[in-house]
Amino acid sequence: LEAVMAENEMLEYITEHERILQEIESTDTACVGPTLRSIYDDQSNAHKRFMEKLDVRIRNHDREIEKMCNFHHQGFVDAITELLKVRTDAEKLMVRHNKTLLKKWFSTFSTEEVIRCRIQQRNMATTVEKLQLCIPGVTVNTFTQYFTLLLVSHYRFCQIMGENLPHLRKEIKEISMSDLKDFLESIRKHSDKVGETAMRQAQQRRTFNSAVAKQHNIGHSTKPLYSVIGHSLSHTPNGMLINDDTADEDETDDEVMNPPQDLVDFSPVYRCLHIYAVLGDRETFENYYRKQRKKQARLVLQPQASMHETVEGYRRYFNQIVGFFVVEDHILHATQGLVTRAFTSELWNMALSKIIAVLRTHSSYCDDPDLVLELKNLIVIFADTLQDYGFTVNRLFDLLFEVRDQYNETLLKKWAVVFREIFELDNYSPIPVDTEEEYNLVVSRFPFHDTDIEKQDFPKKLPMSQSVPQIYTQVKEFIYASLKFSESLHRSSTEIDDMLRKSTNLLLTRTLNSCLQNLIKKPHIGLTELVQIIINTTHLEQACKYLEEFITNITNVSPETVHTTRLYGLSTFKDARHSAEGEIYTKLNQKIDEFIQLADYEWGMSESDGRASGYLMDLINFLRSTFQVFTHLPGKVAQTACMSACKHLATSLMQMLLDTELKQISMGAIQQFNLDVIQCELFASSEPVPGFQGDTLQLAFIDLRQLLDLFMVWDWSTYLADYGQPTSKYLRVNPATALALLEKMKDTSKKNNIFSQFRKNDRDKQKLIETVVKQLRTLVNGMSS
Repeated sequence: LEAVMAENEMLEYITEHERILQEIESTDTACVGPTLRSIYDDQSNAHKRFMEKLDVRIRNHDREIEKMCNFHHQGFVDAITELLKVRTDAEKLMVRHNKTLLKKWFSTFSTEEVIRCRIQQRNMATTVEKLQLCIPGVTVNTFTQYFTLLLVSHYRFCQIMGENLPHLRKEIKEISMSDLKDFLESIRKHSDKVGETAMRQAQQRRTFNSAVAKQHNIGHSTKPLYSVIGHSLSHTPNGMLINDDTADEDETDDEVMNPPQDLVDFSPVYRCLHIYAVLGDRETFENYYRKQRKKQARLVLQPQASMHETVEGYRRYFNQIVGFFVVEDHILHATQGLVTRAFTSELWNMALSKIIAVLRTHSSYCDDPDLVLELKNLIVIFADTLQDYGFTVNRLFDLLFEVRDQYNETLLKKWAVVFREIFELDNYSPIPVDTEEEYNLVVSRFPFHDTDIEKQDFPKKLPMSQSVPQIYTQVKEFIYASLKFSESLHRSSTEIDDMLRKSTNLLLTRTLNSCLQNLIKKPHIGLTELVQIIINTTHLEQACKYLEEFITNITNVSPETVHTTRLYGLSTFKDARHSAEGEIYTKLNQKIDEFIQLADYEWGMSESDGRASGYLMDLINFLRSTFQVFTHLPGKVAQTACMSACKHLATSLMQMLLDTELKQISMGAIQQFNLDVIQCELFASSEPVPGFQGDTLQLAFIDLRQLLDLFMVWDWSTYLADYGQPTSKYLRVNPATALALLEKMKDTSKKNNIFSQFRKNDRDKQKLIETVVKQLRTLVNGMSS
C-alpha cells in the first residue's frame, strides 16, 4: 500500500510540474513571479524535482533548435560567409584609407591627394555595392539569380564565377552524396540500437499502463484477470520476464523520454536532399535513396541460421527491423516527400511477409517452452512498437496463435517427461499418514474427501498412491504455464479461457493418457500395481471438476457460459481404467497358464491319489490372495476379474483333457482330474469376491462338471436319450467333446485295465462302448451337416 501511495504521489508531482512549465512558457514575464514562488514555498523537496524537470525541458528545446538548424545547407552558408568576409575586408581597407587620407590631409593639405583618396573611397563603396548585388545570386531561386547575374555580368569576377559554378555544383553534389552514403552505411550498422531503444520505450509504456490499470482495479475492488496468479508478468528491457512492481532504476530520464530517432544525425540526408532539390535533381536523389533503402531492408530481414537457439538471436533480429522502420518513419515525416506513405507501406508489407515466414520456420525448431514463451513476448513488444509508429500488425498477432500451438506442443513434451518420472518413482501403495499435519498436507495438494477415512484414527492410509497428488499439482502447473502465453495477446477473457481448456484437454487426453497406457503395458507392472492404477485413475477422474473450478478462478469465465469448452479429460481416466482392467484379466490368465504348465498328471494311473493336485491348490491360493487385493476396486471390476479367471481356468482344464497329443486316459486319471475340478468348484462357491448372486461363479465350471459326471457315472443311456432336450442332465456336454474323450479311453492297449476286465467279464459292455461311439459319431456328423 505504501508503494502504491508513493507511486500516486510521484504521478501528482509530475503532472503539477508539467502544468507549471506550460504556465511559465505561455505567461507574460511579469506574472511568472507567483508561479516560481509556489515552487520555492513547497517544503517537500519539490524545488529539486522541478529543476530536474526544467533541465529536461531545456535539453528537449535545444534538440529541437538543433534539428531546425540541420535543415540549412552548410555548403552555401560557407559561400556566403566568404562573400561577407570580402565585404568586411573592403570596409577595413576603406577605414585604413580614410585614416591615411586624414593623416596626409592634416600634414600636407595636398589637393591632389585628397582627390585621389576620394576616388579610392568611391571605388571601394562601388565594390561593396556590387558585392552585395552578388549575394542574391547564390542564395535565392534560379529566376532571381538570372536577373542578378545580368546586373553584374560585365564584371570579370562574375565571369570567373560563371565558369566555376558548374564545377562547384558538381563537387558539392559529390560531397553531399558521399556524406549520404556514409550515413546509409552507418545507419545499417547501428539501426539495432535505434530499434532496441524504441522497443524498450514501448515496453515501458506497456508496463506503466499495466501498473495504472492494476491500480485502477485495486481502487475499484474488482477482481482482475489472472488474479489467481497474484501478479501479472511483463518484460525487462532485454526481454526477460519480471514483476511489474520492479523497475530499472538505472535508466535516466533521457532514455525514457527521448525518441529513438534522436540517436541518429539526419543532417546528411537533409543537406543532400536540399542540394539536389536546389540543383533541380531531387527526383534522382529520391530514386537513389529509396533503392538503397530497399536493398538494406532485404539485408535486415535475413535471419542468422542459428537464430532459433537463443532469445538473443531473435532480439537482435527484431531490433534491426524496428530500427529500420523507425528511421523510415522519421524520414517520412521530416523530409516532405523523400519517402511516401505508399513507399513505407510497400516496404512494411514485404517485410511482414518475410518476418512471418522466418518466424514460422525458426519457431518450429524450438523445443524449449521457455524459449518459445520469450519469443512470444518479443513478438508482442515488436508488434506494439511498430503499431505505435502507424504500421499494421494484425498478421503478427495472428501468427502468435501458430506460435501458441508450438508452445503448447513443447509444454506437452515437457510434461510427458514429468509424468513419466512421477510414474517411475511411485511405489503404487496407498499413502500412509501418521499425523494430522501429514493428512492436511496431502489434502492441500489434492481435493480428497472421504468421511469414513476422516473418522479413522491415526495412523491411517489414503486409498490413492503418491502419484495422484503429484499429477494433479502438475496439471495445475501446466495451466499456469499455458496461461503465461495468453498474456498481452489483446484477447478477451472468454478466448483465453477457451485456450486454457483446450490445451488442458490435450494434456489429459493425449499426454497423460499416453503415459498411462505405456505404464499399464510395462512388464514390471503387476496385478497389485494395476489395481492401484485403477484406484488412482478413479480419484483423478473425480478431481476433474476441481480443475474446472481452478480455470474459472483464473479467467473469471463460468463453465456455464455459452460456447465454453468443457474439460473432457474424464475419458482419459476411463480409457486408462479400462486398459488396466483388461491388463488385469490378461495377467491373471497368464499366471493361471503358468500354474497349469506345472501340472504333471499320470494319465494311465489305475486310481486317483485321493487328494487334489499340488499345482492346483497353489493356483487357488494365489487367486484367493489376489482377489483380497481387489477389495478397493469397484465391485464390477473385481467380479469381472474373478469370473474371467474362473472361465479361463475351466477352459484350460478342458483343453488339457482334449489335447490331441494325449492319446490315452485311464479312469483313475479321470477320477484324479475330478478331484481337482471339485477344488475349483469349492473355490468358486467360497465367494472370493463379494457381489455374485447364487451359484453364478460356479457356472464357469459347469461344462467340465457335466462331462466328468457323464464319464464317472457312465450314464450314456441317459445322455443319448435326453440329448437335445432343454431339461437334459448333460445339456452342456458336446457330442464331439464326449467322443474325443471316449476315444482316448477305448481299449487300444492292454494297459487299459478297466476295458480288459470288460473283455473278460462281459463282452457285451465292449459292444456297448462301440455302440456309444457310433451313436456319438452320428450325432457329431449330424451337427456338422
